[in-house]
Amino acid sequence: MISILTQERLLGATVGVVLTGAVVLEQRRNIYSSISNVQSQSQVSPVALFPKRHKIAPRCHHHHPDPSMLLWKRVHFHNASGLLTRFLPRRSQHHSSADADAVAVAVTRDLPNRNRRLPLRFCVWVALKFESLVDQHSRNEVSCTLATKEWCSLYWDALQLLKKYGIFISSESVRALIRTYSYMGLAEEAIQCFDRMSEFDCEPDAHAYNTILKVVLKKDLFVLAFSLYNVMLSSNSLPDDHTYTLLIGGFCKIGNFNAALEMLDDMSKRGVLPDVKTYTAIIYGLCQWKKVDEAFRLFNTMKENGCLPTLRCYNVLIDGFCKNGRTDEALSLLSLLRIDGFALNLQSYCSLINSFIHAKRYSEAYVWYTKMFKRGIVPDVTLYAIMIRGLSEEGRVGEAAKMLDEMIGMGLVPDAYCYNALIKGFCDIGRLDQARSLQLEVSKDEQFHNAYTYTILICGMCRNGMVGEAREIFNQMEKLGCLPSVVTFSALMHGLCKARRIEEAHLLLHEMEIGRSPSLFFRLSQGSDRVFDSVSLQKKVEQMCKAGEVLNAYKLLKQLAGSGVVPNIITYNILINGFCKTGNINAAIKLFKELQLKGISPDSITYGTLVDGLYRANREDDAFKIREHMLKHGCQPGLSNSNAHVSWLNKKGKVSMAFNLYFEYLKSLPRWDNDSINVLENHFIRGNVKEVIRGLLEMDFKCRDFNLAPYTILITGFCMAKKVDEALAIFSVLGEFNININPTSCVYLIDILCEEGKLDDAVNIFLYTLEKSFMLRPRICNKLLKCLLLSIDKKDYAIDLVDRMQSHGYCLNSHQYDKAMYVIRRLRRRRSNKMHYFE
Repeated sequence: MISILTQERLLGATVGVVLTGAVVLEQRRNIYSSISNVQSQSQVSPVALFPKRHKIAPRCHHHHPDPSMLLWKRVHFHNASGLLTRFLPRRSQHHSSADADAVAVAVTRDLPNRNRRLPLRFCVWVALKFESLVDQHSRNEVSCTLATKEWCSLYWDALQLLKKYGIFISSESVRALIRTYSYMGLAEEAIQCFDRMSEFDCEPDAHAYNTILKVVLKKDLFVLAFSLYNVMLSSNSLPDDHTYTLLIGGFCKIGNFNAALEMLDDMSKRGVLPDVKTYTAIIYGLCQWKKVDEAFRLFNTMKENGCLPTLRCYNVLIDGFCKNGRTDEALSLLSLLRIDGFALNLQSYCSLINSFIHAKRYSEAYVWYTKMFKRGIVPDVTLYAIMIRGLSEEGRVGEAAKMLDEMIGMGLVPDAYCYNALIKGFCDIGRLDQARSLQLEVSKDEQFHNAYTYTILICGMCRNGMVGEAREIFNQMEKLGCLPSVVTFSALMHGLCKARRIEEAHLLLHEMEIGRSPSLFFRLSQGSDRVFDSVSLQKKVEQMCKAGEVLNAYKLLKQLAGSGVVPNIITYNILINGFCKTGNINAAIKLFKELQLKGISPDSITYGTLVDGLYRANREDDAFKIREHMLKHGCQPGLSNSNAHVSWLNKKGKVSMAFNLYFEYLKSLPRWDNDSINVLENHFIRGNVKEVIRGLLEMDFKCRDFNLAPYTILITGFCMAKKVDEALAIFSVLGEFNININPTSCVYLIDILCEEGKLDDAVNIFLYTLEKSFMLRPRICNKLLKCLLLSIDKKDYAIDLVDRMQSHGYCLNSHQYDKAMYVIRRLRRRRSNKMHYFE
């Protein structure tokens, strides 16, 4: 049984919520009426106060009981004086509706401008009552109402009035305005508002910190967010579950999962239990950083701890598996989702269909698209963009264009992503004129001046050798006010490097950096509190926050973020690769040192590119020094880096050293078992190559990490070292696992087998290429035919092979096959003459 006291409290809370909603709605109506009646005299018009872009969303329109008279009209002026006196001693208790209304009347009744009285009374009422608005709807209603600069200015005046009369201003009073600025997308004003709380002698509480943290994290200013958190801990405000969820999400966004998990532990120590939102934030971050297995483990831990997942949590995990190319595992989650009582929604279908398209499983994507329609789920712009991209990638650009028309027919407005997918489709099939025409057509609308669109065109032009035209498009971007992104710069630099215009590409790098503010960086690098790395920047921002200069800290970080297009590691990798390919290895090393001085960390691709360049320049010792530098700086050797070393060591005939390096790389992978790798190393020492390759393949498939490249490199290496039996052993084992060997490996095998006189094996490899529809170059074909024709007992093999080649589409009438075909024709005539003779 519920106690009478509890019943009374529940009844009071219910009546309070209904009455609050009613008051807000009625107050707004009276304010509109008051302002419109004096529109000719007032400087603030209804249109200015409530422009269309801030129109209240439908969720704000709930019908409340309409009170017969506004509360503040029921409060007499003589009562207001007494109430005002009662509020003069500062108190933190919530004000009742009647008290708040009376104070609102008292502090505004002496204002000379009567037209401002009613709006100001509403603002005073909000400042006094916002703390007691417990339901989200009422708070959203207030934010909707105040969401213009004129109203915000009035609210500031209301706070000043309360301060003037000595009435207590709580943290919630100021938070109402911070929320409003955030709702309007005015981050700087929101931070300024938070900064000015001390003017009203009020300390920010956990809710105020959470509100400003949300604003800061939306702008990706993590340094400022974590500085605010440290200031919060040093004050009397204790973080709550929402604080931790926001910060954990921030840590996850920058990939600092150790800090995120430490914060999760800190949460528990402080007695704050993580909820499903907190877990979902970490799961989302892990998925974004390709740590899907860890995300799934945390998902199961969450369920074991009694925290039930939501549909959003399931969607995050499904999307994580999909984006990491593990679609089948995403599909296996659907049974768990149904057991927990959920059904797939539009977001779920978007993730799955997008994953099928990325995996080029187009038919399955269309099946799921049809399933969605049958369930009555209508696609949105995002899903149409995914489908248009899928059709375009499959080469069905005409159908993609029809889908765009279908989308418009349904009343949906295509966004830049839809048009970009179609433009990319035209570029991919070489129809650059149509791509350019569509881009020009959509660019008439300012919202489609999209950097990505220009980047697609620049990539298409560069791929087709039209680097000059790509440069012209790049120059047009800035004239139209569309600033090129780092990806745009990188795309053009890649094109220039491929065209061997390295110096021009290098100048483009300087053009990227010149936008950065030299005066800003000079100022930061001077004085006792110099900023020269991320640690010193964090320290400086934290000092500014403690000194109450949160707004200045925000402006500093925004200047750093927006002071030009900063080249990233991809940009540098493109240019380093360009220098290496043109043989200018010293310039590549100089650029490698330069990027580190600028605070950019090289990745495994950077090291792999340099290693390849150093080997090309016959500087093997320097290549190993670069490898040592990589390991010393905590960069794990990636597959590309490992392949570069193994490939070049193989070319130099150092197969044992190449294998040992590859085993070292495998041991650095967290999913691989070191004991199993040691067993394989022993097999290699004993010369049992087949067992080594079988073991590697089994572990590859167990870890879902198969990549053909290392096996191709090993076949090539053994061929170059003239160890034919080992190369054939790898070929044989790959066949046992139904793995297609690529044409390059086949060419190396045929080449070395011909040299070693093992023509039967060479013919078998060539027949394998015909079976797989590989078209080999004339050089290797001629070599095999020549060896067969010069042999004593294999000439008939050559005739049979030529017949098979012709049936598989080889053009043997080409002059490249003249010599071989001349001999083949002579052999055929001899065979024909012999047959006639015996007849």
